[in-house]
Amino acid sequence: MVNDPNVANKISHKVRTYTYEQELNWLNSKLEENALCYSMIEKTTGEYIGNIEIMEIKNNIGELGVSITALKQDRHFGTEAIKALIKYAYEELNLDGMELNVYATNPRAIHCYEKVGFIKDGMGKTEEDIHMKISR
Repeated sequence: MVNDPNVANKISHKVRTYTYEQELNWLNSKLEENALCYSMIEKTTGEYIGNIEIMEIKNNIGELGVSITALKQDRHFGTEAIKALIKYAYEELNLDGMELNVYATNPRAIHCYEKVGFIKDGMGKTEEDIHMKISR
């Protein structure tokens, strides 16, 4: 996914090609740190959809990250996964809310986040980003 320009340009300001070894190292580091990173698998086909993650927790607010393969976009998988992760964050982790940064040039993602209850909360990490948040 990170090597697909249709996906990478929506999740990174520094798009580059990753080798198999680099991707494997990333995966192993997530496993070693017991990261809150999950793969999404389509129920009916068993096909890989993408990843969803609580990347960091600060002040009891989790930072959401989601990435969906180009072929699985626009099928409401993101909405379903985000709802499930928010429920998990509240019920199992007892978080007070979630936040994220999204490129202003990614209206599909913004629409998805708004559908599940995120609201725009100013500029994100860069001038190209929008910060969004959701609270209990």
